[in-house]
Amino acid sequence: MYKWILPSLSEILAENQSSVAECSPAKAERQWRVSLAATEHLLLNTLAATSVDTTQGLVLAAPAPLFSQPKLTQSLQTVTFTAKPFNPLALMPFQMPDAIASVNEEIAPHESVLSLLPADPLGAEQFCLVFTEKFRLVLVLASHKNGKKTFSFSFEPEVVQQAWRSLGARIMLANPEFFARLDTLVQEYSPVAPDCRIIIQFSQLLLQELTEAEETKDSIGSGDKEDKENNPCPILQAESANPDVELLQAFAHEVRTPLTTIRTMTRLLLKRRDLDASVINRLKIIDHECTEQIDRMELLFKAAELETTTSAKSSKTQLTPMSLDQVLQQSIPRWEQAAHRRSLTLNVVLPQQLPTVVSNPMMLDQVLTGLIENFTRSLPAGSHIQVQVIPAGDQLKLQLSPQFGCKDSSKTAIPATPPIRKALGQLLMFQPETGTISLNMAATKHLFQAIGGKLIVRQRPHYGEVLTIFLPLEVSNKHKLGAKT
Repeated sequence: MYKWILPSLSEILAENQSSVAECSPAKAERQWRVSLAATEHLLLNTLAATSVDTTQGLVLAAPAPLFSQPKLTQSLQTVTFTAKPFNPLALMPFQMPDAIASVNEEIAPHESVLSLLPADPLGAEQFCLVFTEKFRLVLVLASHKNGKKTFSFSFEPEVVQQAWRSLGARIMLANPEFFARLDTLVQEYSPVAPDCRIIIQFSQLLLQELTEAEETKDSIGSGDKEDKENNPCPILQAESANPDVELLQAFAHEVRTPLTTIRTMTRLLLKRRDLDASVINRLKIIDHECTEQIDRMELLFKAAELETTTSAKSSKTQLTPMSLDQVLQQSIPRWEQAAHRRSLTLNVVLPQQLPTVVSNPMMLDQVLTGLIENFTRSLPAGSHIQVQVIPAGDQLKLQLSPQFGCKDSSKTAIPATPPIRKALGQLLMFQPETGTISLNMAATKHLFQAIGGKLIVRQRPHYGEVLTIFLPLEVSNKHKLGAKT
């Protein structure tokens, strides 16, 4: 009885991910719908414009076909798993396209159907496995006996491969010949780590779909009280007013995993002594880009994690006295690189002696660097940034201020124009001018609060946005500090 041997797909993902949280059916189903929409757009964007007779990928799905776009139905081989006991197609599982078309003309020409055994745990799951030349992806929505549901997804090649092995074993039991043909097709799409650009594109599509879902919910929820009472919508009532932070956590995890693999392989290559100097330089660029994006994803994950806490006190991390000088020595070169990449200049003014502050040593560097990165993206090329660190009573003040101005005194200074920002849920913002997705100021302030600090944002005429960070000094640190540049 294979029901006791073969794991379900949700079990496979749960074993390979740090946490897959159970939630209300409405929330999990919303995550599933949003992710499927993002996957469909990703496929439309990445499939080549070739003849409709050319198969460019494979989709394994349950309990019904998931994509309806003609380009996808004509370009993708689809296998649908169903647990319906009286499905007429179940009498002839894995018939090839011509045979299936003769049974039901509505079935797409590239589609095959398999009936699951009644006791198979896959009958309680909706899933989608995608195999293309550009990426592999698995998405799973699982129902549990306690009434809860979980949604999870993964781009990790080994996780997708395990999911295929579990499904493949079921197919082999039903139709060994069809399994052999399908396995050959799967092997054509080699299990390699996806290009980070694919994952970034998926993230943008995911957040776009999430935002549109929020806007739709808001527009529906804006009706009068009588309509709400007479026509209640269980899904909208069950969903939280907050954005789906679990989905953001899952996404951040899935981005970090392949990027960490790429960075590890890159660093192994850098240890070789037989590489050309130009190759070494390119590998260092890859390493730097991976590290930068991994750090960004860690901040997203931490910000989402903080949103799940019940109080500011419980959300604070472990705070200890630490040397700010050590943090700045390793951070300032990265800040200068970030400014240089965007044709900006940066000047850091430090006191003669940097005091000991109370914060989280591991997070402070990441949070400050993330703030500088976002700050530089909001400024036009040619701008100048001044970072000034000065004492302020029992705190240390770190201030970021831009300087756009024209040095010609005969010309009137033009007020700085704040960057255009579009909210993406509760935690993120999108800058259309740069195509950048980052933490919004509210989430960033929450991060600084978690490491013992405080962030204040002010909009000043002719200066633009000025950011001020306050960090608490160690109690024994009472001496006055002089300034240096």
